[in-house]
Order: sequence, then C-alpha cells, then structure tokens
Amino acid sequence: MKAIRTILACIRKADEKYNLINQGDKIVVGLSGGKDSLALCYALTLYQKFSHTNFQIQPVTLDLGFDGFNPEPLKEFCQKIGLSLIVSDSREVYPILKANQKNHNHLPCSICSRMKKAAINKVANEIGYNKVAFAHHADDAIETLFMNEFYGGRVATFAPKMHLEKADITFIRPLILCREKDIIALMKEQDFPVLSSHCPADKETTREEIKVMLNEIYKKYPTAKENLLSMLDHYEKEDLWGKELYYQIDSCGLTLKPVIHAIDANIMNKIRCEVFVNEKGVSLDNELDLNPSDSDHAYLIYLKDKAIGTIRYRFIEEKMIKIERFAILKEYRKQGYGLKVLNFLIDMLWKEYNPVTFIVHAMLDSKNIYQKAGFIPEVKTYLEAGIKHITMKKS
Repeated sequence: MKAIRTILACIRKADEKYNLINQGDKIVVGLSGGKDSLALCYALTLYQKFSHTNFQIQPVTLDLGFDGFNPEPLKEFCQKIGLSLIVSDSREVYPILKANQKNHNHLPCSICSRMKKAAINKVANEIGYNKVAFAHHADDAIETLFMNEFYGGRVATFAPKMHLEKADITFIRPLILCREKDIIALMKEQDFPVLSSHCPADKETTREEIKVMLNEIYKKYPTAKENLLSMLDHYEKEDLWGKELYYQIDSCGLTLKPVIHAIDANIMNKIRCEVFVNEKGVSLDNELDLNPSDSDHAYLIYLKDKAIGTIRYRFIEEKMIKIERFAILKEYRKQGYGLKVLNFLIDMLWKEYNPVTFIVHAMLDSKNIYQKAGFIPEVKTYLEAGIKHITMKKS
C-alpha cells in the first residue's frame, strides 16, 4: 500500500498549493481506462474520506469512436469503488481526426485533446458539475514543457488549475505533483483493469520520444528530475528575456515594452488613470481591468527611460484585431510619438498575421491620428463610457 500513500500525499500537497478542491465541488473525472485516470479516480474516492472537504466525483468515459472500445471493465471498476460510470457518446471525434490526418499513420493529437476537453466539459455542464479533473501528472508536465520548447518556441506547460470561461468549468489536475513510477506501482498493487489504447498513434508520438530522452537525462543527471519539477513554480528565480523586451520604434529612444510583470501593470494603470479617468472623466471601474483576459496584449510606450503611454490589442475574431487603451501622457502629445507607435504596432502585427483587419473604437477627438495611420471612419458616432466614439477600420 506504499504507492497509494505517496499518491494521496501528492494530491493533498497539490490541493493545498494550488487550491484545487473546495467545499461543495462537483467534479467530473475523465476516465480513459489508462493507468493514470484509473489511479486518479481511485485516489479521489479515498481523498474524499480524509481531506475534510465535502465534494462529489463523477467518472465519465468518452466513446470517441475508436474500433474495439469496450467500457464494461471500467463500469465494473467504478462499481467496486462505489461509483457509477457515465459513458458519453462522442463517436463524432474519430471521423474528424481522420479527416484532419496529414500523416497516414498518425492522428492529430492536438485536435484530439481539444475535442476531448470540449466533450467532457459538455457532460459536466449537462449534469451540473463545476469542475473537470484529468489525470496529467508531474512527468506529463515536464514532457509538455520540452515539447513546447522544441516545437513551439515557448517556455510553457499546462497548469494545475484553470478556469475555462466559455464552458464555465474549472479544469483541475490533482495528480500534478505525482510521479509516473508511483502510478505504475499503484496499478500493480491494485491490479487495475487498464485498457489498451485503441488510438493508432499510441506509443508513436513526439511525447514518447521526449519521454525516452528525459529518462536518458535523468540517468546521467539524477538531480534534474526533481529540479525540472520544482522549476515550474519557482517564480522568484524566473529570469528569462521577456522582461528585457523593448521593441525599438526609432533611434531616438521610442520603444514598445510588453506588459509582463506586476510593476509594468502598475505603471500602465497609473497612465491610464491619468489619461482616461482624470482627463476624460471615465469612471475608475470602467477603466481598470480587474480580470484581464489572456488574449489581451498590452504594451507600455517608453521614451528613453520614461513610460509615456500605453496601447494594447486583442483578437475579436480570427482575422480581426482591435486596438484599445491607446493613451499618451498630455505633456508628450503633438510630438508625433503616438502616430509612430500606432504605425509600428500595426506593421508588426501585419507581418505576423496578414491578412488581417484592424478596428478601433476611437474617441472623436482622437480620430485624426487613426486617419493618418490609414483607418477609415464609419459615419455613425455613439457614446462609450459617456464619451463620443466612432468605429474605424484598416484592412
């Protein structure tokens, strides 16, 4: 019984560290039939008994349409641990995956992952559950980190918890601090009815290659295994290049700095309050973003070492970018800085996303700067935050 004690300790630690499970939660557990999901479902039934948190769990298996799918062993497993299994008909997934298959022998994993999440979120909404738990563990997180670095050019992995706005579901990963070796040990101790994968790409994925590579690294550098895991939330020691980004607009010190850290956000909010609240009379509640979206790309405008303005953009449709919160401090206006910034940002985005349409809800007294940048005004004006605005577009 050593493995289950280790896994339960890791679940408790993750719960306390990342606030995963709360009183009254109703949690759908994705049960694929693999060792990880079986371990998660079993461990959560035990965690219910000693965590002092009143929560419900409901295992859900998705029938994705793969040949040979048989949920009966999973139903029997759930009955043994006091649960009933919901089998959701998601057989439309496999034909879609085959239709998007570029390599004859390989289904698109990213599309499969998104569709599985959407399908299980739908079940959670239908039965009135507020959270969905998947069985990704610590080694999965490290593998995903390397996959994103090697193939995506970014330092990123999945989160222990995230709220999905559209589905209104909180997604949690209670095994996030558990090691795969302990899950394998638990599988052997409990004789779990592990189902073989019916996916044609099983064991032939990039993830499998990364797993092999990491195991070689761990053999040569034993401390790397724990250090790679602790690195993921060691924010105090994070030291990457992002905070040093100052995109050069001209040779006189005009730059565009992404808002990355809290100090950047504080400077940005101070400028926006000065321009929009103090000057324009916009209410503080309307101006400040208490919960900015991940899709908001905000920048500070610097003149040498002085922050003189702000601007941000976001996609409102796949090929439509909205420019927002464009503000220059009063003493730096009418010197051409704003137009330079606007043209620079549009040019930068155009190179990356062309074809794309830009849109702005411009204050009427700021209309001229957008016209100089090639924006075309619509005829109708309207009130926004009590101020006359006009919609302008550039294609």
